[in-house]
Amino acid sequence: MGRRFFVLACATVIEEMVPLMPEGAGYEVLDFGLHVNPEQLRKILQQRIDALKEPYDAVILGYGLCSQAVIGIQARQSPLVIPRVDDCIAIFLGSRDAHREQHSQEPGTYYLTKGWIEVGDTPFTEYERMVQQYGRERADRFIRLMLAHYTRLALINTGQYELEKYREYTRRTAERFGLRYEEIPGSTALIRKMLYGPWTPEEFVVVPPGAMVRYEDFFPPEGAR
Repeated sequence: MGRRFFVLACATVIEEMVPLMPEGAGYEVLDFGLHVNPEQLRKILQQRIDALKEPYDAVILGYGLCSQAVIGIQARQSPLVIPRVDDCIAIFLGSRDAHREQHSQEPGTYYLTKGWIEVGDTPFTEYERMVQQYGRERADRFIRLMLAHYTRLALINTGQYELEKYREYTRRTAERFGLRYEEIPGSTALIRKMLYGPWTPEEFVVVPPGAMVRYEDFFPPEGAR
């Protein structure tokens, strides 16, 4: 009790974190579009960490490895806590293992959540923009290339909000682009651990003040697991 945390998370992940946020925890939301440029995301994350005026018991990042965008980041006054996952899909599903299991069963899956749909940064919204800009024929070529290896459009249900309008959107989108619609159960388990612990070495990278996040932190030697 009484521990002070600050959360930095992208717009999609914060959607799942806010309902569970400890009382008094500070947080800041970063633009989801930063994912397309990992170098820029790294720069912005470091700037926002550096802007924190006081030490916290932990600065929690609502990110995974995210195309190595978190590598090299450091908090000079506070420990950094990062879930040991490749990207936020594992956060929504509850663990890295759950993500791997889904991928092994259905590798050709494009995932959606309430946050992703609302942020609108998907091939499906990009298709609509391209229709306006370049015409339907060119947009159709683009979407066929983007979805060439996908067979399933999966809506992740973490149970935190009413999903009906997002179900309808995902069903319509799947039908329109020739994908199979499926709703799959998500989990808040990893988000709860991010916010309340325990930060076990198996699931979290915990970096002491002044140290940098390293790539090896996300993939420890087998003997260290």
